[in-house]
Amino acid sequence: MNLDKISRKDLYDILCNMPKAELHIHIEGSLEPELLFELATRNGILLPYATIPELRAAYDFTDLQSFLDIYYAGAGVLQNEEDFFDMAWAYLKRAKTEHILHAEIFFDPQTHMARGIPFKTVINGLDRAISQAREELGLSASLIPCFLRHLSEDDAFAALEDALPFRDKFIGVGLDSSERGNPPEKFARVFARCRELGLRLVAHAGEEGPAEYIRHALDLLHAERIDHGVHSLDDPQLVARLAQQQIPLTICPLSNVKLRVFSSLSAHNIGTLLAAGIAVTINSDDPAYFGGYLNRNYTATFAALPELGAREAYQLARNSFQASFVDESIKNEWIRELDEFFSGMEQELTPAPNNGK
Repeated sequence: MNLDKISRKDLYDILCNMPKAELHIHIEGSLEPELLFELATRNGILLPYATIPELRAAYDFTDLQSFLDIYYAGAGVLQNEEDFFDMAWAYLKRAKTEHILHAEIFFDPQTHMARGIPFKTVINGLDRAISQAREELGLSASLIPCFLRHLSEDDAFAALEDALPFRDKFIGVGLDSSERGNPPEKFARVFARCRELGLRLVAHAGEEGPAEYIRHALDLLHAERIDHGVHSLDDPQLVARLAQQQIPLTICPLSNVKLRVFSSLSAHNIGTLLAAGIAVTINSDDPAYFGGYLNRNYTATFAALPELGAREAYQLARNSFQASFVDESIKNEWIRELDEFFSGMEQELTPAPNNGK
């Protein structure tokens, strides 16, 4: 493929229509205000916001913690299995329209268990939506429960024990919530136990936290992917390691701007990370709160960063498949589909010879 033939004016359609995977999506963060109000009414819950516009106006975050406060409050409308199904099904239908072939979906069981919602209720609702998406939409998806790092490791162990009877319904574990004051090593023992159980391991690091947290997530937690990781550029040796070992970073550009990690998309370092040879991917994080699903993260980022073109679009999509936790044969099938898409775009956009006429 000669991707240089594809002009910037064709990028929007390419970004929206190319096959891709999403590896960093918190399903509770996909709960749109309309569905949130619907579930609140269904479950007899009084919200502190009278209208949908009033709720949306509250999405003016100053940092990660100010977002988490409203995020956890919004999760309170999720009460029964049907609620979790409806939330996941809404995201998966949206994912299908955005040409997402595969999603690895985070969820926060401790947020719900603290409200008396059993793990069984949460995962059965989410898993049912995934099964329906596979059958009706032809869309692949997997679940990754995350430990909340602002809670103790004992709490994480308790959540793991509650999860294990449903081991067939999730593929790994993650670590999320507020980084500040909660370094990866706080969860070294529970991650070691998860590794013994054969679970895939990912961890948020280097979003608000320093590059050191990324190294500790790799060395102490044995994380296979780093969620965010944008502060890795502060450590040149870490950058070299990420590139050499092809450790994926699941970057969420709109989230990074919304939470003031970067002042604007034009100041984002994703282009530099990609140019350094790191296996960068683009994701939406908490799209209902941060202003855009996966395609919006792609199109807004490429519009803001002129150094990103068709070649980078292809690489980001390819990285998303390569970094997924599926069999190599399936990855290769998706990458072939991606190659065919770009080859078709190249042919479509190449003018036919006029033969001198």
